[in-house]
Amino acid sequence: MLTVQYAEALPEFKINAADPGYTATDLNDHRGTKTVQEGADIIVRLATIGADGPTGGYFAADGPVPW
Repeated sequence: MLTVQYAEALPEFKINAADPGYTATDLNDHRGTKTVQEGADIIVRLATIGADGPTGGYFAADGPVPW
């Protein structure tokens, strides 16, 4: 909900939520199924979207995630 509210309040920015998936990090004792690089892919993709890209959405590596 906060993502959508920020996206509406700040239309000059692209504001989205990202789900990196179950990524192997210190937080889960490296039991995740994705590498850190794989988990970061969606974050980098959203951080570099163009002006015509989505805003106010929730995304995973394989596409939009329903709210």
